[in-house]
Amino acid sequence: MGRYIGPKNKIARRFGINLWLKSNPAKVSRRLKQAPGVHGPTKRRKSLSGYGRQLAEKQKAKFVYGLREKQLRGYMKEANRRDGDSGVNLHQILESRLDNVVYRLGFAITRAQSRQFVSHNMFTVNGKKMNIPSYLVKTGDVIALKENKKKKGVFHELTERLSHVEVPGWLSVDAKAQTGKVLNTPLEENFEKTFDVKLIIEYYSTR
Repeated sequence: MGRYIGPKNKIARRFGINLWLKSNPAKVSRRLKQAPGVHGPTKRRKSLSGYGRQLAEKQKAKFVYGLREKQLRGYMKEANRRDGDSGVNLHQILESRLDNVVYRLGFAITRAQSRQFVSHNMFTVNGKKMNIPSYLVKTGDVIALKENKKKKGVFHELTERLSHVEVPGWLSVDAKAQTGKVLNTPLEENFEKTFDVKLIIEYYSTR
C-alpha cells in the first residue's frame, strides 16, 4: 500500500488526536471529537482490543512521518539491531530523517511540505545536495537552504520565522544564515507524544 494522500483532517478525526499533518491546528481541533464519515456526529467510538490499539499506534506513526509499511518495518528491524531500548531506538531513527529535521528546524510548516522541499532538491547537508527525505542525519551535520532557493516566495519570511521557532534540544538553527545543525542524537525527552511506541514494538514483535 502506498503513502496516504487523502484528506489529512480525516486522519486526525479517526484517531481523535491532532497528528500535526495540517498547518492550521485550530481548524483541526474543532472536529477532533467527531469521527469521519456521514455518521460521524452521532457515531460512538468503539473500544479497541489489544491488537486494535497496537495497530492504531502503528498507523499513527506511519501518518505522522509519511511512511509506507515497508519503511516502518525496516526501521523496526534496525531499532531491534541497535543496543538499548528498541522503542527509543525506533523513535530516534524516525526523528533523524532529513524531512523531519527540516520540519523541526522550522523550514517547513508540515512534514509533508518538508518532504516536498527535500525531494525538490532545496537543501544541502554539509554543503552537498541531498534530495532523499529518508536520509538519516548524524551528529555534526549542517542542513542549509540552497542559496538559489532563498528568493522563492515560500521562503520570503523564513528568517523571521526561524528566529521564533522552538527547536528541540538536539538541534540548533541560525536564522540569519538559514542553516540548522544536528548537535546530538535525539533524546527520549525530545520526542513528540503523538503515539505510543511501546505498542508499535508489541505489534511487530508478534509478526
